[in-house]
Amino acid sequence: METGDMLRSSLRADDAAGHKAGFLALTSMLKYCYELGIKCVSIYAFSIDNFKRRPNEVQYVMDLTLKKIQGLLKEKSIVQKVAAEKAMVATTNNTGMTMPFICVAYTSTDEIVHAIQESCNNNWVGIQEANGRKAWNQEIRDEEYQMEEKAIIKLRDIEKHMYMDVAPDPDILIQTSGEHRLSNFQLWQTTYCLLCSPAVLWPEIGIRHLVRAVLDFQQHRS
Repeated sequence: METGDMLRSSLRADDAAGHKAGFLALTSMLKYCYELGIKCVSIYAFSIDNFKRRPNEVQYVMDLTLKKIQGLLKEKSIVQKVAAEKAMVATTNNTGMTMPFICVAYTSTDEIVHAIQESCNNNWVGIQEANGRKAWNQEIRDEEYQMEEKAIIKLRDIEKHMYMDVAPDPDILIQTSGEHRLSNFQLWQTTYCLLCSPAVLWPEIGIRHLVRAVLDFQQHRS
């Protein structure tokens, strides 16, 4: 094996070890959230931009993500032991748990564009229906036609088409490695969110960092 091949092999092994350590940290953090009574956690696991990485690394991360999510579904303290598609129905009345939302192939800008496109499409359908009614029922007031044809897109129209509409807006966003940026994650939902930036790398994050973030949030909210 040539030196270059050995170096690439070493880097790939380091990447794999790093991803595994990251998922172990995630499992621990979800358990800590459960103990602290935190009901909902959104995890930025893999952005759309990450697909620009080496194909073998992307495939490894996808396989590892699926494996770990299946493992999380077996953790009764985190989510009930049900199939993913039944999780929301089965846990509707369960208040003593932490529900994780794993964001894969996600960026906030893509989410916003998608929501606006869907809102416009829905309004266009409404315009067509209004025009049809106008053609067949001349007794509808012209003022109503004008309002419908404006196709005003309201805030809720956009928000209901957001990918993250299934989860409440976050109170705290933890960005490790001391980074003070949102990294294209939930830009729409973090208007009033507290940003915490512990200096540790993600695999090294622990209960003390989570408790500090919660205490900071409580202090700012009060």
